[in-house]
Amino acid sequence: MIRTKIKLIALAGMLCASVSCWGKARTDRPNVIFILMDDMGYSDVSCYGAEKVDTPNIDRMAAEGLMFTDFHTGASICSPSRAAFLTGAYPQRAGLYMGINQNREAHWFLGLNPEELTIAEQFKKQGYVTALVGKWHLGKEEAFSYYGQGFDHYYGAPDNMGHNSAFYDDREVVYESTPLDQLTTLYTERMVQHIEDFRNQPFFIYFAHNYPHTPYRAGPEFKGASDDGVRGDIIEEADWGIGEILKALEANGLLENTLVIFSSDNGPVKEEYAQPYSGTKYVSREGGHRVPFILYWKGTLEPAVSEVPVVAMDLFPTLSELIGAPLPEDRVYDGVSLLPLFEGKAIARAADEPFYYYNCENLQAVRVGDWKLHLPRRMEQIPFWAMKKQQEIAAPRLYHLANDVAEERDLAAQYPERVSEMMALAEGIRAKLGEYGRRGSDQRATGTLFPEVPIVSNHLTDWDKLSDEEKGRAKSEFLPKKKARKK
Repeated sequence: MIRTKIKLIALAGMLCASVSCWGKARTDRPNVIFILMDDMGYSDVSCYGAEKVDTPNIDRMAAEGLMFTDFHTGASICSPSRAAFLTGAYPQRAGLYMGINQNREAHWFLGLNPEELTIAEQFKKQGYVTALVGKWHLGKEEAFSYYGQGFDHYYGAPDNMGHNSAFYDDREVVYESTPLDQLTTLYTERMVQHIEDFRNQPFFIYFAHNYPHTPYRAGPEFKGASDDGVRGDIIEEADWGIGEILKALEANGLLENTLVIFSSDNGPVKEEYAQPYSGTKYVSREGGHRVPFILYWKGTLEPAVSEVPVVAMDLFPTLSELIGAPLPEDRVYDGVSLLPLFEGKAIARAADEPFYYYNCENLQAVRVGDWKLHLPRRMEQIPFWAMKKQQEIAAPRLYHLANDVAEERDLAAQYPERVSEMMALAEGIRAKLGEYGRRGSDQRATGTLFPEVPIVSNHLTDWDKLSDEEKGRAKSEFLPKKKARKK
């Protein structure tokens, strides 16, 4: 069991109103900064094994905080993984399981359902000021805006740069095309400004960097800084920015009253950045889901490395408990609070509770403890973004991750009973969270501008099968919108 603790006093579940129950006496509630990188793999930073880049500030947070070695995102692609972090639910349960692209005919009118409750809304209920800096990618239309999901302020490039490269300061477009070599500097300056502006009130800042997702360019001072080309340079630049954020917290007397969280939305595009795991973004091997996860709170958390399996959906209940915000009782959450780990206690999740690796609608793998079963799948079930990286699987494949992190030795023939047990778990969750072409009983509605238009995952095949009548208003509304955006 992990050996770390909260100093002076055990958790009480809520913060005291006048004097904090955390560490030394304070009058402030803790601030939270959640830093989420884009397409950063498990071994993309020094403390997780990178050898071609130097990331001293991220390494500092790992060395002085809680560093997790068994953290999994809710999806191996951008939009659904972000939905999991913000809602505490599997993307399939929250209704946003596909990658959102504002230029895709079948998806531009979709987004995170406004009825979903985000962690930012939890902070708002407790009187926090909230801000989003960086990427949103949960729906471009106003109905799915970050302003409707609990954020007071916005700054950054909200979409994939390849979809739309506009850069906003709240609602004003300040760059029609984001200056890529200035991106980290712009973000760092705004993060420092927010810290200074918010220093007299409790705040939650979600800093969702667009890097190292492509396209990228390093700032002038970081060109050639790493031994891994431009990608390594922009990672070192992002680390510099994180260092400036920590300096700003310290300069404003907030470092010891701020929990800083660091992670990535999914794995990298190249397997070399996911070592020792196999697989990349888009797939359900470990490299697609297992990424860095660090909790840093100077003076409160003692240093430790944790092998406890944790998942993206744990963030919502953890932060809700931290700020004393009750979990709503009208919905199901797929995570648990990690606060017991702060005291060296066990979290409220059984060691044999399954983790489900969905890829869009398709359930592709199940993990129970160290056992991971890759499920049979047909090409039609594989989402379009993974078609070049995945193949059909005719029979289940069983791996033991403790002895085979690269998922190379199939043990299915040796353990048929375990295969049968895990196949039964898979069928049970499909009934609840769905499968390709099959809704689940526990799936909540996808956010859509046109409820009468069918929601399809594969725009390359499924959308074209629909009749013009089924496409309805979305088809007729799309063309003028697209033309307008091209002006």
